[in-house]
Amino acid sequence: MADKGDLGWRVMAGAAAFAGGFVAKKAITLAWKKSTGKEPPTNPESPEVALTEAIGWAVVMGVGMELARLLATRAAARQWAKGTGELPSNLRSEG
Repeated sequence: MADKGDLGWRVMAGAAAFAGGFVAKKAITLAWKKSTGKEPPTNPESPEVALTEAIGWAVVMGVGMELARLLATRAAARQWAKGTGELPSNLRSEG
């Protein structure tokens, strides 16, 4: 069973990742529109979408969302450490 600190961290990290993902999706969509001059594909799996466009969107979105999640979680971990005096147990280095 998770202790209260572990549960608190999971809630904080989840909220940070969700917020980071939300902002990233908006930013990635805006950047796509500016760079291509058109809306991103709403259904990249559709054969009606050019394969190059579908792959490009998938790569940009995948990298962008994972980067946003990573940065949001690291920022949340810094705040957690400031408040508790230590990193969450799953982020501590073994060393």
